[in-house]
Amino acid sequence: MSLVRFYPLSDVNGLHRQMNRLFDELSNTWEQVPTIGNIPLELFDNGDTLVLKAVLPGVNKDDIDISVSRQNLKIAGEYHQNVAEKENNYFISEFNYGKFERTINLPFPIKNTEVVADYNDGILTLTLPKVEEVKNKVVKVSLNPVKSIDN
Repeated sequence: MSLVRFYPLSDVNGLHRQMNRLFDELSNTWEQVPTIGNIPLELFDNGDTLVLKAVLPGVNKDDIDISVSRQNLKIAGEYHQNVAEKENNYFISEFNYGKFERTINLPFPIKNTEVVADYNDGILTLTLPKVEEVKNKVVKVSLNPVKSIDN
């Protein structure tokens, strides 16, 4: 009878190596697949308003759809490829075409009926007025005179 050594972690190590190989293969393909959903944003507090800027180069303003509620907003649209360009034989094309959508949860409630939108040079700027109770109001507080308690 021969003696066989038992290594309980050898199967786990083999599984670990296979999983690492699988994730390496997936990450290589992810880098090659264009993602249209990543719209670069800036959101900052401007006192009485929040200002959101989104980079949407090459998008026609008629192809942008903005929906705003009290607590979040959604920017959707579509990058179109020129019909004449579709027939070309490309060697490289890293442009993203198709629909995109991004939903942003806002840090403060806003007055969604008073939102102002501007689109200039591929930059969408939304001015989002805060609701009254969120604004940083400065209130003068007066001290009441101290009443003495006589025993």
